[in-house]
Amino acid sequence: MKVIVMGAGVVGVCTAWYLSRAGHEVVVIDRQGDAALETSFANGGQISVSQSVPWASPDAPLQILRWLGRADSPLLFRPKPDPRQWDWGVRFLLECRDSRLRRNMSQMLALGLYSRQSLQTLREETGIHYDQCTRGIVCLYQTRKELDHAAECAEWMRPFGIDRRLVEPGELAALDPALANVAPTLAGATYCADDESGDAGLFTRKLAALCADNGVRFLFNTRINALEHDGQQLTGVSVTGPDGFYRSEHADAYVLALGSHSPLLAQPLGVHLPVYPTKGYSATFAVSDPSRAPQLSITDESHHIVFSRLGDRLRVAGTAELSGYSSHLDPVRCAALTTRAQALFPDAADYTRPQYWTGLRPSTPSNVPLIGRVRRYGNLFLNTGHGTLGWTEGPGSGRLLADIISGRPAGIDFALFR
Repeated sequence: MKVIVMGAGVVGVCTAWYLSRAGHEVVVIDRQGDAALETSFANGGQISVSQSVPWASPDAPLQILRWLGRADSPLLFRPKPDPRQWDWGVRFLLECRDSRLRRNMSQMLALGLYSRQSLQTLREETGIHYDQCTRGIVCLYQTRKELDHAAECAEWMRPFGIDRRLVEPGELAALDPALANVAPTLAGATYCADDESGDAGLFTRKLAALCADNGVRFLFNTRINALEHDGQQLTGVSVTGPDGFYRSEHADAYVLALGSHSPLLAQPLGVHLPVYPTKGYSATFAVSDPSRAPQLSITDESHHIVFSRLGDRLRVAGTAELSGYSSHLDPVRCAALTTRAQALFPDAADYTRPQYWTGLRPSTPSNVPLIGRVRRYGNLFLNTGHGTLGWTEGPGSGRLLADIISGRPAGIDFALFR
């Protein structure tokens, strides 16, 4: 059948890829001029299944209170007169119970593992290259309390097949020589050899090109105005094309994969999605001394900042800001990324010419994405709400939803959107 996918980020393009491979006629609509020019453009680069830990936990409310008023805090809440922001906040608090934490983590792990395996298979089948690194991810901890918490998470993840082992500071230089200087300042680290990293934006654009070769039609520079319906089914998508004229695009099934903007199109249909934007920042630097730049992808847990080596570039990313749909770059938060990168890897890159970026991550209160069919409109499907793990979960999410639309059984035990 014909399927319209709304959104050309990593989740939307992966959905289009698997739908096309299943034999469907696929059209992708995006307001930008190419794939991956918004939230998938310059993220942290990590495919971090072993870090599938929800933000909402019993310790989170007190931690967030401690961060209030700090412009450089890892999580910054900027109150708005927006009922959706406050509704999201209340739902977040309800997800902070221990029972919900374990349920949410199990869902994220199941999807993450499935997605990483899907990516590896896709890479093997297509030969796609995107500055990938398959040597794992190291997480650094400055305090014993942080390390003990990480050990608890690692133990809980073990039955799921996640091998995340504790690493003494003295072992870090053997994993990555660039960590030799910082190692003595740490309480310890964890290492998951199965995790990966790579340029999500580059991957998405290359996969979009493969999709086009496979017959997928991309409508770029096309604004989506509204979803048209007859009360039971979607009948079309109202768009404005590059020529400035309005028209409707029609299909048998429709996929909403517009990230943080998905709720804005769903709400007029009476479908209220608990997805709210959390703004993330990144800085990209040219590597000046490859021997001093990290080879592995690294997470600095104390500062909630990640580092990924993308060929001759060093990507530094982190922070989360609940400030609505603003894409304004806060210079304080940008500077925090550069300062921390210089502190850990002082001679690795040219820090005088940073390329700063921000993207609106589509976050649910539970950190579990919304994937599945909308009950009220039988031909509308969702693939949104992946938060900070869109790159980690994107290939698996696309494959999962393509199976659902095709009438095939889901390949994993995942609580589909109802």
